[in-house]
Amino acid sequence: GVLNFINHYFIQSNLRYIMSAELQWAIIRKNSCFIVKSLGTTLSRDPNNITGTNSFKSNGLVNKHVVGVKAADKGVVLTTKAKGRLSSSTLSRGGRRTIKTIRAATAGSHYRADLTEGALRKAAAIIRSQKNKSVAKRR
Repeated sequence: GVLNFINHYFIQSNLRYIMSAELQWAIIRKNSCFIVKSLGTTLSRDPNNITGTNSFKSNGLVNKHVVGVKAADKGVVLTTKAKGRLSSSTLSRGGRRTIKTIRAATAGSHYRADLTEGALRKAAAIIRSQKNKSVAKRR
């Protein structure tokens, strides 16, 4: 029925041209492979979801403009969506420069300024986790 129709078009072409983002969100809001329910809240494992909450604002599947931050071997991978295609760039030239680049790519260029704070927090956490930890010697 309806799911076969949606599946057919999902595989064969880009959903952006078939239905609006709001309709896509209504379909995947409660039924997605990225949904995780924990302690009464609904979370999302979507790689392009900055906040981790299952909401229309931060969803990386249905929105026209997407900001995604994930860990690389050294540094951070910034993902954005332009003209329906995801483009990724690896930022690995230091923490302050990475933060400055993310701020310029989001709020500085008027591209999803509402997700800037979340992207900066996630990038800072990733950079902090990649630093070498100095262990104090026991006396």
